[in-house]
Amino acid sequence: MIETGGVMPAPVREDLTAGDRPALIGPLDTIGVDVFNVPDLSRELQVDAGGRISMPLVGTVDARGKTASELAAVIEAALRGRYVRNPEVTVNIKSSVSQVVTVDGEVGEPGLYPVTNQMTLMRAIASAKGLSEFARQEDVVILRTVSGRRMAGLYNVAAIRRGVYEDPAIYANDVIVVGDSPQRRLFRDVVS
Repeated sequence: MIETGGVMPAPVREDLTAGDRPALIGPLDTIGVDVFNVPDLSRELQVDAGGRISMPLVGTVDARGKTASELAAVIEAALRGRYVRNPEVTVNIKSSVSQVVTVDGEVGEPGLYPVTNQMTLMRAIASAKGLSEFARQEDVVILRTVSGRRMAGLYNVAAIRRGVYEDPAIYANDVIVVGDSPQRRLFRDVVS
């Protein structure tokens, strides 16, 4: 367990099925493949549940965990020489369902949210419509898998807002749980 203000390690590449952090292709993502001057090979594809795509003349390619440029290089290599002279391939991630963070607990709208390159704890909470009135700001936990091990970090959002602690980075597949404040609930019940 990482105590308040500590820094959790970033997940290793194998932990991510998901600027500074390149987006990785994962199962069920939608990608666009453009083969310059060969419109018959340009297409939009959905990555299958196993992380693979299939293309004419290329066959089945493992896309899971690759960046768009890495996948483009694999497709270029498969086409080069045999089918297309000097292929130029561009791959773009159109939509990513594999790169999400779960925000749960005392937030406005708990749920799954897409991870951006610069996602931080405060941005993830803001995506979930902020803290609820019963949120326990000093009890925010980030759960993360690093090298196959589950880790938890405890953070104080109020201290992060004041600039006492750095706003920690959030990665794909992280789970954020905002704790409940029974004292605030009790106070509301007494006052009303």
